[in-house]
Amino acid sequence: MSKCLRLFLVVWVLLLTAACSTRQTSSPGTGDPELEAQARAALQQLFDTAPRARDLHDRAKAVLVFPNIFRAGLGVGAQGGRGVLFGSDGKVLGYFRNTGVSWGLQAGAQTLSEALFLMTDAAARQPFDSSGWAVGVGPTVVVVDAGAGRSMNTTTLQADVYAFIFGQQGLMAGLGVQGQRITRLNP
Repeated sequence: MSKCLRLFLVVWVLLLTAACSTRQTSSPGTGDPELEAQARAALQQLFDTAPRARDLHDRAKAVLVFPNIFRAGLGVGAQGGRGVLFGSDGKVLGYFRNTGVSWGLQAGAQTLSEALFLMTDAAARQPFDSSGWAVGVGPTVVVVDAGAGRSMNTTTLQADVYAFIFGQQGLMAGLGVQGQRITRLNP
């Protein structure tokens, strides 16, 4: 029993450390060409697999793309990744970190990509809030899967933010409660 408890605590501490890491790979104001290229490639992958996402992109005020989010857990889990906010014209508006914790019946590890389509001016300003953005607090967020993506039209597009989660690799199974926070890397 104590061996399982130690393993659980070690995994939890490692996950928490990874999710709360503040390491930056670029200096403020210099940008991150590698992250930008990864984000643009991930967005193109989304357009290739969910064509309606391009229509959403054309209507969005901004798009926040996290090309590589790592998620792992064993009872308690964590996730982390860096992303790029693109304006409606495709220009980089900023770099952001996505962190999260979850708890519940869960086990595994996976990587995934996430794109948040910010549909209103208020939603597009949300990531720049100095305290960060707790997803689920503030603008209305709708998570879109492939089936719902096919039925989106001007009548159904009424939320502030649409989130696509795609490109999952690995295995993460279970039921849990999760929170997600987005903070600016280069204020």
